[in-house]
Amino acid sequence: MHKNLLFAFLLIQNVLFAQYAERSLSSEKWQFRNSKDKNWLPATIPGTVHLDLMNNKLIPDPFKDENEKKVQWVENEDWDYQTNFEISPKEFDFTNIDLAFNGLDTFSEIYLNGKLLKKTDNMFRKWEIPVKEYVKLGDNLLQVKFKSAVHEGKELAKKVPFTMPESPRSFVRKAQYQFGWDWGPRLVTAGIWKDVKLEFWGNAKVKNIQVQQKSLTNTLAEVSFNMNIFAEEEGEYFTWFNLNRGMHKFHLNKGFNTIKLPYSIKDPKRWQPNGRGKPHQYATKITLYKKGGRIIRDINVTYGLRDIELVQKKDEKGKSFSFKVNGDPLYIKGTNWIPADSFSPRITKEKYQQLIKAAKDANMNMIRIWGGGIYEDEEFYRACDENGILVWQDFMFAGSFYPADNEFLENVKEEVKDQVNRLQNHPSIALWCGNNEIDEAIVNWGYQKQFKYSKADSLQVWKDYKKLFHEVIPNTLKENLSPDKNIYWPSSPSIGWGHKESLTEGDSHYWGVWWGEQPFEIYNEKVGRFMSEYGFQGMPTLETTKSMFSGVPDLSLKNSTIKAHEKHARGWEIINKYMERDYKAPTDFVKYNYVSQLLQARGMQTAIEAHRRAKPYNMGTLYWQLNDCWPVVSWSSVDYSGNWKAFHYQAKRSYEPVLPSVVETEETYDIYFINDLIEEYEGVSGAELFDFNGKFLWGIDALDKLPANSSEKHFDISKREFSEFDLSKTVLKVYFNNNSAKHEKLFFFKSPKDLKLSKPQITINKVSPTEIEVSTDVLAKDVYLIGDTHFSDNFFDLLPGTSKKITLSRSLDKVEVMSLFDTF
Repeated sequence: MHKNLLFAFLLIQNVLFAQYAERSLSSEKWQFRNSKDKNWLPATIPGTVHLDLMNNKLIPDPFKDENEKKVQWVENEDWDYQTNFEISPKEFDFTNIDLAFNGLDTFSEIYLNGKLLKKTDNMFRKWEIPVKEYVKLGDNLLQVKFKSAVHEGKELAKKVPFTMPESPRSFVRKAQYQFGWDWGPRLVTAGIWKDVKLEFWGNAKVKNIQVQQKSLTNTLAEVSFNMNIFAEEEGEYFTWFNLNRGMHKFHLNKGFNTIKLPYSIKDPKRWQPNGRGKPHQYATKITLYKKGGRIIRDINVTYGLRDIELVQKKDEKGKSFSFKVNGDPLYIKGTNWIPADSFSPRITKEKYQQLIKAAKDANMNMIRIWGGGIYEDEEFYRACDENGILVWQDFMFAGSFYPADNEFLENVKEEVKDQVNRLQNHPSIALWCGNNEIDEAIVNWGYQKQFKYSKADSLQVWKDYKKLFHEVIPNTLKENLSPDKNIYWPSSPSIGWGHKESLTEGDSHYWGVWWGEQPFEIYNEKVGRFMSEYGFQGMPTLETTKSMFSGVPDLSLKNSTIKAHEKHARGWEIINKYMERDYKAPTDFVKYNYVSQLLQARGMQTAIEAHRRAKPYNMGTLYWQLNDCWPVVSWSSVDYSGNWKAFHYQAKRSYEPVLPSVVETEETYDIYFINDLIEEYEGVSGAELFDFNGKFLWGIDALDKLPANSSEKHFDISKREFSEFDLSKTVLKVYFNNNSAKHEKLFFFKSPKDLKLSKPQITINKVSPTEIEVSTDVLAKDVYLIGDTHFSDNFFDLLPGTSKKITLSRSLDKVEVMSLFDTF
């Protein structure tokens, strides 16, 4: 029979001989209880015990008021979950039935019809259990009993002869941020945090499909679909590809098999990062069936074709750290990601999409998933794939020492396998990183002295570190990743920020600003090869601040609720110290909120532009952090409610592909133009000096060219040129314009508190229900548009005689406005 006719015949047979089915158990009627209690209460799966307790009105919302303190008892209790489900005759007829938990948090015992099936000890693993011999036709009882992760961690800690920092969190394989961080609450959860399902199958089961990119040119891509298949029955099997109607025949032995299916794509379209083109993806449907017409399973695989290289070359200044994507150097512009909620099961697909879209709209091309959170939901990676956002993926280890006994290492190995198999086909993933700040913690943080380690204890910590992050994890990656996707970096940063080498090689976490309390200007000096962490705190928007209260909000810096939503021990003190350097610190809460956001944006603008000016010495900047897990004063640029803080608007401007930048030296103002485009950019460049009333005072311009993918000083202005002007009431406009776009920057010679501002009359004209035009009679510094909508731009400077059109996500009857003058 011709293979196309055979395939059509097999499709007809699919109705009669389907060999795979699955059913979610998450939607069944689940119940939970404290293991000390008899009464069962309704529960939601996926979920956490805190959410179930809130839904049953047994605890207050820990995000409100000071309620976090009132719910700490939850972490010390054991919790039971159960549900009943029916097995139909049709389901019972399948040869095999598997019970699959995609996520259990964390220490649990799984029972089916009273039989103990499995004990679990890792939040990040998938637990798959054959249950054919334990299920019954008709009604079945499924129970999951959770032990307190805090108690279990303390017991595990007793096995180590010295005190581990951050104990007991480092002994439990669960989200580390749940134990509290300097931006997040302590909410140590338990529960069934991901989907639960039953899988029914017959002859064989596809365990995993790895898409391996063998080669990629402009005319041809060679791809291999590497399938891991478990066969109950030895025999002849076939696959069918929807792309080319191609059929492959192969033999499966009983047990585990790896089958490699080659496929060619002519004139392939590459997946491109944001700013470089479209993030093209391919979708392939693979049908597996057994000889004789039994369809095993239809599987849809989505993937992208791209070449990514981490370039580390020694040079006269140290060693480079940069990414090439599809053959071209890519300057990395982005941010760090923490979990978007303390209770991750309630992060919606819409919230993932909203946050990744905010990154894309701010001209970013990479997000680093920080190692103290979770391996994110499929929707996160899907959103990154679709928006051209590269992912730096930490493994979930952060800021502590970790054990390396055989049981722990084996657990981690299985965790890595599960996550790599789940995620590796996403074209967005660029790099796998062993941990966050553990190398630095061992070398720099003084834990050994604090806990009085012996020399043998210290040597054991380093030995355990090397075993876990230089052997177990990279070796597991080699065994499970295709070579084209295996870029591994053991620890971020590679060298701590107190050492000079941290700025000449590897990636850097620079915290001289904030932790070191250095002025923002130090960012101009402390530029490394790749800046993977740095940051400064700012308050969330007023709307999110109000959400901290269960009742009428008392917006006061002295309010205990406001204070409780700043988790850094010296946070307010540090913010005030920096604010007094550059601004007139308001006593009014609304104005203080506004200025704290301006302060954060000012510091981060200084850092980002210093990094970008240093290209190609520096080839990446990832600020700390994009988002929040609750309403809080933090380093985020987008607050918990999804509102853009002043910093995110500034990040969008500072990450523009073509950027003018000004840096002051002892005798000059140096004018840089940065071009991230991969083609030369022609136009007219120049600078103009205005007073705050809009009067032209001085100017210079010239025809200019920006080389592709470059950062160069194009001219400088002697300070003598401006000696006759009062620089406290003048502004320098630097520009690079051509027929297609204008790229402008306003540079102020004095700190905001020293500017001689006049009160602006800011006019807002409604162009349409969702568009306004803003203008002013004199310089309006840091124009703040206030309203329950998203503004396309905000916290911007506006010269007299100019206007700015702003789009609104929804119409408002009235837009309120504030500027820096209102804080004087």
